[in-house]
Amino acid sequence: MLQRAFHSILLRRHFWRHATFSEISELYTSKLLRMVALNMSASFMSIYLYQQGVSLIAICLFWAAFFAFKAMTSLPIAAMIARIGPKHGILISNILFIPAMIAFALVPEFGLWLLAVVLVFQASSSTMFMISYSVDFSKVKSVNHAGKEIAYMNMVEKIATGLSPLVGGFLALFFGPQVVLIIAAVLFLLAALPLFKTAEQELPHQKLVFKGFPWRLIRGTGFAQLARGFDLYASATMWSLYVAVFIIGVTLSNDIYAINGILLSVVVFAALGASYAYGKLIDGRRGRELLRFATIANAFVHLMRPTIASPVSVAGLNAANEVATTGYSMAYTRGIFDDADLSGQRTTYMGVIDFLGSLGAATAAGIAALLLLFIDGQLAFSYFFYITAGVVLLILTARFPLYRK
Repeated sequence: MLQRAFHSILLRRHFWRHATFSEISELYTSKLLRMVALNMSASFMSIYLYQQGVSLIAICLFWAAFFAFKAMTSLPIAAMIARIGPKHGILISNILFIPAMIAFALVPEFGLWLLAVVLVFQASSSTMFMISYSVDFSKVKSVNHAGKEIAYMNMVEKIATGLSPLVGGFLALFFGPQVVLIIAAVLFLLAALPLFKTAEQELPHQKLVFKGFPWRLIRGTGFAQLARGFDLYASATMWSLYVAVFIIGVTLSNDIYAINGILLSVVVFAALGASYAYGKLIDGRRGRELLRFATIANAFVHLMRPTIASPVSVAGLNAANEVATTGYSMAYTRGIFDDADLSGQRTTYMGVIDFLGSLGAATAAGIAALLLLFIDGQLAFSYFFYITAGVVLLILTARFPLYRK
């Protein structure tokens, strides 16, 4: 049903495209199901660990190890994707997430050693999915109207990002977080099924190619990609922890999951309108301006985080952050897809990009742990957000050939 709905939307608006409607609608459907599963669980993983008595420093170190492992495995996993094809990579990535969710649900019964299982399987799944999805979507996109297609994909993602934490939060409230993790595991398996109605777009049995690779494309976005990974960790993990611990107050009750879900759900309304408008700007050759203004707005949002003191203010800042992040992320993603085309080695390029993003997130988690080690908890978070505000401005250093045309 979901795939037919996406198919009809694309048929009316993209009759000029070269890829079939089924291929792009399959990606939309698969991404929606995966994001629902991911956000039902990921929105409260750090809070869940804190409830189990894990310190804030230990949580940050866990995520530092998680993203460091992602960085180390980016290129080996990219090589595997080149060999088996991105659709099969997405299927394997979803299957890998299932033992991660089950292990995480069993932490209270069997101990924190299971976090090592979570780290390995979830990090591998995340890396394999992001590279596979990026390779496949960059291959089937419409060259002339990629901005609009990125907008539709972003809408799909934000619907899931906005609503699934709400659903997951209330399920956790009434049935416990372990039930949500099991449901998420089932959804991960279902998410890959729509992809196999058509053949692989990117031919399998390939290898990563570094000899003659156009490294100038990586140099043009290297610092920006590191900053993007830093921003991802700050906006998701650190902000959720800050809100839960210092604004709402974490207790042994499951109420925190429902409240957190409500606060995260406000982004859906801000994101949908912004995504459509930004897509038109990108296709109207205004992507460079959008990238600049949205990045500066995002830095300002991080500066405001330590001043927030109430749930209502949290909801407002979440909406503002979504508008800013959506703007720079869509323009940046369009540039990345164009660079992938120019590279002539799409999978190799996406593997290197994923490595840099994971390295940026690992650096952010490591800095957060150091701050918490030497500075009082809430003040350490404040300093971290100030540092993030400066780091995200490095996104302005991105130099995409697309935006020089």
